[in-house]
Amino acid sequence: MSLNIIVLAKQVPDTRNVGKDAMKEDGTINRAALPAIFNPEDLNALEQALRLKDANPGSKVTLLTMGLPRAAEIIREAIYRGADAGIVLTDRALGGADTLATSYSLAQAVKKFGNYDIILGGRQAIDGDTAQVGPQIAEKLGIPQVTYAEEILDLRDGKVTVKRRLEHGVETVVAPLPCVVTVNGSAADCRPRNAKRLMKYKYAASTSELPKLSEEAQARVAANPELNIAEWSAAFVEADSEQIGLAGSPTKVKTIENVVFTAKESRRLDNDDAQIEELIQELIANHTIG
Repeated sequence: MSLNIIVLAKQVPDTRNVGKDAMKEDGTINRAALPAIFNPEDLNALEQALRLKDANPGSKVTLLTMGLPRAAEIIREAIYRGADAGIVLTDRALGGADTLATSYSLAQAVKKFGNYDIILGGRQAIDGDTAQVGPQIAEKLGIPQVTYAEEILDLRDGKVTVKRRLEHGVETVVAPLPCVVTVNGSAADCRPRNAKRLMKYKYAASTSELPKLSEEAQARVAANPELNIAEWSAAFVEADSEQIGLAGSPTKVKTIENVVFTAKESRRLDNDDAQIEELIQELIANHTIG
């Protein structure tokens, strides 16, 4: 059985390596100080999609991302690993979206995509940690959802069997297709790049990137349609202007405080049990420990 698989992914700043310059004075992220990366849990979702593709010959994996035109970078990365195509949903009107507006925009893109069997995505993005977008997309599409997935065990007869990783154990559930599945970071890591695919698709480019390529590279893309990364706008997916971007985002950030932890004092202890015991008692008394 061949499948049409959509993988939702996001290009995010690498918040795992935050330094003193990561925040601007106005409290916003200094994206120039943080490298843009493929959201980690979306890579886990991509691996589950590729396993479904391997098990079902003729299947197609399409990556869908919303962001700046440069988000095409993660589509190339996904294609190097085995995905077939990608779509960048990009438009100035989409800027400043919270999870509600983001999920609406992506749901509109999925509707425009048309025929699909399953949608996979990471549990959450490391720049927001909300875990809301996947479930909200399922609600907007009116289809079932399975969250905290660790492994897709089976897919047959219009149903998918999923192992979920919960706080105190695991749960196995069966859901009808089409559905949305969000994948935990505890799932299998994504496979590495394939060297042959890297050489074949290294010139893949989106519409916005084409003018920046050399004439030779542009000619190569023109001669090979599979190297074209689609770019969709808000108008193309027929999005309501009142439900996207800032206009469609009821969530507002009131204040952001940049907290930097610094050592206020230090104390040197001799190899003396009495001094160590005294320090422990002091730490317990001021609730630093215990």
